[in-house]
Amino acid sequence: MSNPDKKIIIDGVLERVNASPYLIVVDYTGLTVTQFTELRNRLGAAGAKALVAKNSYVKKALAEAGLPDIAESLVGQTAFITGDSEVFAAAKVVKNFEKEFKKPEFKIGILDGAVLSAEKLQSIADIPSREAVLAQLLGLINEPATRIARVLNAKFNPDANEAKADEEAAAE
Repeated sequence: MSNPDKKIIIDGVLERVNASPYLIVVDYTGLTVTQFTELRNRLGAAGAKALVAKNSYVKKALAEAGLPDIAESLVGQTAFITGDSEVFAAAKVVKNFEKEFKKPEFKIGILDGAVLSAEKLQSIADIPSREAVLAQLLGLINEPATRIARVLNAKFNPDANEAKADEEAAAE
């Protein structure tokens, strides 16, 4: 490699790939600059970044990182999405953006060293975020205690029940 700029770019890609637990490859053919900027902004809000680099540079960076060979999918206009947060959020941004603008399309991905097809990336985009799952779980855990509190309140606070019944009767 005689061009020092190539080495700098490959090292930059390698740094991003090594810092991220995932890599999502999308075909961004047909996206305008404005749309791509919007995609980058949305990904940024989800803790992810989109990178456009020559496919050959990314192939070399992936090889240096010891990641699976996905060279056959690295053709055409490809953008590479990495991030330090959940893959779900980034995949969801791409999927929602695709619904809205009909572009970009998932090509392939790598998650914790495993190759993911476009269909698997679509499935990952449908999984709720960690925070949403934790909120649902917390709701399930609190539900029995909430019911017990309502029953006890109804049993030992009849004035509140009469007021509530009056409110319901007035509403009807």
